[in-house]
Amino acid sequence: MWTDSQRKSDKKLLGEMTSCHIAEEPIKKVAIFGGTHGNELTGVFLVKHWLENGAEIQRTGLEVKPFITNPRAVKKCTRYIDCDLNRIFDLENLGKKMSEDLPYEVRRAQEIYHLFGPKDGEDSYDIIFDLHNTTSNMGCTLILEDSRNNFLIQMFHYIKTSLAPLPCYVYLIEHPSLKYATTRSIAKYPVGIEVGPQPQGVLRADILDQMRKMIKHALDFIHHFNEGKEFPPCAIEVYKIIEKVDYPRDENGEIAAVIHPNLQDQDWKPLHPGDPMFLTLDGKTMPLGGDCTVYPVFVNEAAYYEKKEAFAKTTKLMLNAKSICCSVH
Repeated sequence: MWTDSQRKSDKKLLGEMTSCHIAEEPIKKVAIFGGTHGNELTGVFLVKHWLENGAEIQRTGLEVKPFITNPRAVKKCTRYIDCDLNRIFDLENLGKKMSEDLPYEVRRAQEIYHLFGPKDGEDSYDIIFDLHNTTSNMGCTLILEDSRNNFLIQMFHYIKTSLAPLPCYVYLIEHPSLKYATTRSIAKYPVGIEVGPQPQGVLRADILDQMRKMIKHALDFIHHFNEGKEFPPCAIEVYKIIEKVDYPRDENGEIAAVIHPNLQDQDWKPLHPGDPMFLTLDGKTMPLGGDCTVYPVFVNEAAYYEKKEAFAKTTKLMLNAKSICCSVH
């Protein structure tokens, strides 16, 4: 016969076994990419440091590999050599026959794919952190590609909570027609880390410290998860992309107006219909149309002039994650 205390103990054990909604595989391999864009120096600086002395990124039972993704661009301190490495990880480019005639970044993408991918392959990396800087006033930003990914929502919640009171924003780039094909997308769990404002080709101590802390908290989360910690259900606020907005242009395709002073540096702040967006040289203000409040991001980003993007409009929403735990523990 069972005693009452045995029954309680077994009930508690059963509760612990069933309270976790989603049991995920343990995380074994993590990569930290720096220099995907060669003039975004915080990631370059940190990855080079960790290649020499990786003590701070090591966690028990976890393989963590720091990696310079675009070494030629890093050497020249330019965003890229032939084309943007962070936009070409699609089947078309990854499937092209390797030859010297291919753009440098396409060849490099194929090398990276073979080293770290393919997604869900036997030897592939579970998580890739891709470190970026922005010239926009976006602070600490985590970039999410999948709104249904319980593991990453839990990780982002942990990072946001650990960084508080320093704000940390989540940018959701899930969109039916805007496809990014990012460098990190070859991992099961792709994580974009974007910290600014920082000019291209420059290192700022405050931005460096923020990015370093984001990686520390992310690795701590993975360690806790692997050790068997259960993470209860949670919710995070995210900013989901709606569309990208180009600068007003003249009949020759030249920029005809600049970001309005009221919008400059106001990333993540509400932009209401009628609020100023652009300003022409003769002093004419061009306001936001429509009837929806939006939240602008990547406002006046230097790297996006060539992409014809003045800023991106986002909408604010909440994402929920179920409780998760490690299946093996």
